[in-house]
Amino acid sequence: MVIHESGKAELSNWITSYTNKTEQKFGSHLFSESYSNVFSVKEVSPVYPTNAMEDTDGRMILRDNFDAIFTKYPEALIFGEDAGNIGDVNQGLEGLQEKYGELRVADVGIRETTIIGQGIGMALRGLRPIAEIQYLDYLLYAIQILSDDLATLQYRTVGKQKAPLIIRTRGHRLEGIWHSGSPMGMIINALRGIHILVPRNMTKAAGFYNTLMESDEPALVIECLNGYRLKEKMPLNFGEFKTPIGVVEILKEGTDITLVSYGSTLRLVEQAAKELLGSGINCEIIDIQSLLPFDMKHDIAKSIAKTNRLLVIDEDVPGGASAFILQQIVENQNGYNYLDSKPQTLTAKAHRPAYGSDGDYFSKPSIEDIFEKVYAMMNEVNPSKYPNLY
Repeated sequence: MVIHESGKAELSNWITSYTNKTEQKFGSHLFSESYSNVFSVKEVSPVYPTNAMEDTDGRMILRDNFDAIFTKYPEALIFGEDAGNIGDVNQGLEGLQEKYGELRVADVGIRETTIIGQGIGMALRGLRPIAEIQYLDYLLYAIQILSDDLATLQYRTVGKQKAPLIIRTRGHRLEGIWHSGSPMGMIINALRGIHILVPRNMTKAAGFYNTLMESDEPALVIECLNGYRLKEKMPLNFGEFKTPIGVVEILKEGTDITLVSYGSTLRLVEQAAKELLGSGINCEIIDIQSLLPFDMKHDIAKSIAKTNRLLVIDEDVPGGASAFILQQIVENQNGYNYLDSKPQTLTAKAHRPAYGSDGDYFSKPSIEDIFEKVYAMMNEVNPSKYPNLY
């Protein structure tokens, strides 16, 4: 013990210096530290015509953006289950195999591990591959090679080797046990070293692909499975607009409570917030956009400083991604300093999503679930203003 010794300051300085130097030696380069990392890419907003035509299916935005990517980057290619001949199961690659050939837009066998393995090899050799895993649930079959090989590559070579593989998949809301999962907790805990991106629509997803093509890092992009036929405005600057990574977006400003979510669930959160406004509750809605990295500017904590309440809404199992999100906000961002109420989560059930529309409704958070959860939190704050619903 040196608490009361005269050399305490010198020893403390030495320990701090030695620890920092040693931690750098053993813990650097989990993510890229080069001038081409994702943070070096500047945000570019989508540009829309002044006399915009009718909104189009989200899949068309993806298709036209991939077209621009393949034109701009001759080293880019995409391959996966049904990616080629039919243009993927949701038609996000419609007609591109015919235009660019079977080598650049290719079908492969239903073997997720080998798909990722091929992608790693291509990326190591200077190509820019996009490996398509048909559904997020199927990532389970590739989690070992993703975790052991891709996520650790820069770390174990101290940045000397890179494999900027982009994994494209789709998940969250639909109506089935094996196609509607959101195993986000498993993914973010197993894949440290890979950016995990969760766009709420196809314009945001296309912007992520454009950002990643200018960087030297691997990433997983999870498109919303139920969003391909939803309408979005058609941008003019395909291949150029870029979604920033590690930055959240405030979709609605509010004063009473901060609602944090991502992906398909945000559409339900937005509808619930409209109904809550009719009950005198003004919600602030934040789209996380990327889970890894998470809210680099600490904008969520800034929101809580205004609202003093937090609810995280997630499609993963209880204690899955929601636990990670809370840890980031409450601990890393010191969000606890601003809370007047217990931070809470609203998640899916612990089981796999049940089949059909009713199964989806009772397996994952619904508009009614979100409304009732927020209302109950406000009831605790002011029971006279917000009396019990039941």
